[in-house]
Order: sequence, then C-alpha cells, then structure tokens
Amino acid sequence: MKTDEVITVDRSSDIKHMRLALSLAKKGKDRVFPNPMVGCVIVKGGKVVGTGYHEFFGGPHAEINALLAAGKKAFNSTLYVTLEPCNHFGKTPPCTNAIIQAGVKRVVAATLDPKETMRGSGLRSLAQHSIEVSHGVLGREAARINADFVKRQKDRSSSVTAKVAMSIDGKIATRTGDSKWISSFQSRTIVHRLRSNMDAVIVGSETALRDNPFLTSHGAGRNPVRVVLDSTLRVPLTINVFNGEAPTIVFYSRRNAGKRLVEYRNRKVMTVQLSERRGEMPFASIIETLRQFSLKRILVEGGGETIASAIESGVVTDVMFFISPKIIGGRLAKTAVEGLGVARIKDSLRLDNPRVTRIGRDVLFTARIRKTQSRSGAR
Repeated sequence: MKTDEVITVDRSSDIKHMRLALSLAKKGKDRVFPNPMVGCVIVKGGKVVGTGYHEFFGGPHAEINALLAAGKKAFNSTLYVTLEPCNHFGKTPPCTNAIIQAGVKRVVAATLDPKETMRGSGLRSLAQHSIEVSHGVLGREAARINADFVKRQKDRSSSVTAKVAMSIDGKIATRTGDSKWISSFQSRTIVHRLRSNMDAVIVGSETALRDNPFLTSHGAGRNPVRVVLDSTLRVPLTINVFNGEAPTIVFYSRRNAGKRLVEYRNRKVMTVQLSERRGEMPFASIIETLRQFSLKRILVEGGGETIASAIESGVVTDVMFFISPKIIGGRLAKTAVEGLGVARIKDSLRLDNPRVTRIGRDVLFTARIRKTQSRSGAR
C-alpha cells in the first residue's frame, strides 16, 4: 500500500473502535509529554478483547499495554491505534515486533508517524508480514490531540537557556547553602510561566539536594520534564523532583548501579547512563539525548557548576539572570557560574542583544550567547 495516501474507511465499527482508542489516548494527557498521546483497542469477533494507552513518559506504548490485556485473544484480531506503531528501538522496543508476534491479522491506524524518517515504516513492516494495514480513520481528530507533538517534530534544533537567580554580588546561596528566596515573588512567577513553555528543566544533584525544588510550572501551565544530573545516583527518591507530578529523567555514569536503578524504575523515573569524560558527563551528549526524546526547549536552572558546565560545553544559546538588590557576600558562598572559568579577560564569553527589565524590586537581564567554548561537561 501507499502509506502516504489517506485511506477513507467507511465502516461504522472501525469508527466506533477508533473513537474508543482516542478516548483512551487522552488519559495520558500531561503524563506522557513529550511523547504523543496514544490509545489502542483490540477487537476480535466484534468484541473488545484488550485496551491500553500510553500511560507515562518512558513507559510501555499503548499497543503493548493493549496486547498484554488481550493475551492470547490477540491472535487473528484487529488492532486499532491512534498513531502508527513504532518500528524502531527507542526508549522501548518496536511495537511492530510485538504485534507480529501476537498474530494480529489487521491493524488500523488513525495517523502516520509525523517523523519524516519513520513515516509509514511501521505499517510497511506489518504489511510485509501479511498483516492487513490501513490508516486515516478519524485521522484529523487523532492529529488534533497531538498537534504540539507534531509541531516539535518539525523543529530539529535545540535551544538551551541558562537561568540564574542571584544577588547583586553574584551569589546564588549563602555560605550555609540557604537560597530561599533570593529573587522576588514576581520573578518566581515569571520563572513558573517560563517553565510551562519549556520541554525540560535541568538541575545538578547538588541543587536537587540543597534546594529540593519541584521544577514545575506551579499551575502556570504545562509542566516540563524534570532532568537531574546525578553521576553517582546519590539523590534519594524522597525529594520533590520524584513526586510524580511530572516526568523525571536522571542522567548518571555510575557503574554497578543495578539495585538503585530498579528503585528508580519502580517509581517510573527514566534513567540514562552516559560515559564520563575527564570525570564529567558531557553536556552536549545530554542535550542531544534530550533532543532525541523530542525535548528541544531546555532550561538549565543550576547550580553554579551545572550552569558552568552547560556554558563551557557550548550548548547554551541564551541566558536569563534574575538579579535581586541584595548583598550576600562570603568567599564560601555559591556563585552563579562556577567551574574553572577563563584565565584571561579576552577569553570571556561575549553576549549579544542584552536587555534589562525591571521585575518588581528585581532586575531581569537577558541576552544571547555570541560564541561558546567547548571545554567541559556536567557533574
């Protein structure tokens, strides 16, 4: 079949079961981001024998959940799914393999995969195994619920913003680690709205432990995916970033972490292992991994070492400094950008298009980075 051609199916039963699949897909709203919402219904002999939907980011796809529910009844059945089954290894194995192994005889997809490199490949793979395939049933409705996902697939580049809340003397915490609150309520409200427009928010393990942030939009809009850089998996599951309010990804490099990984996965926390370079996880690899997860608008919130690693790696495109009219002082107090730093002023990072905005008593400084230097990674 020509998988780029929409097939109009005039069968009331197909429409009926696809409507059920769409209603199931919507149950994943806000929990599967940045993945699409997908629902699946398996029918045999005119009766629904299995249903499923993509429940949370990093979890089994809708088809897998439906096949598990159907069990042996999936043999010689018709599978309705709101998005073309995946045909590649990503966070989970290809759904096409499971469909073939279950003995499904017909697959009806509402829409094709919006990724150009994957579009139609799932249905072609199924057709090659003598499975009858078609698509286009309630396609507009299915495309509508995942409009944001489709839009993000077309944007192939990443934007990375480094955000800092600091005192006028450049401190992000006192010498004892106290940081609540350096910025004003008005500034924090803007940050909450900013997060709702981001795909992911990154912090280092030190910030996660010291500040215990939620990293959510606090009701200002959609929550971003929370990302913690924790090379040794030392952050406990009791802190706020693991409260289930939004998906969380942990990047780590520790070896022999089997028991710890089981604990994380039992809490539906995605973990990604990266090899270290010079004792650090390369920040560019972190951003590229997030991009592959369709997380392309990234906010790096600290602390100072994480901000430094991001800037030094050359991935940061913009900076936002919320500056409070307070003087903290202290040679042991944490600063906004730590790391090694430059040896000569002429090697300083240059900023373009600087803008200063008054936010209550605070000042917001924003700019774009003109030129980045690639020297470091993430702790």
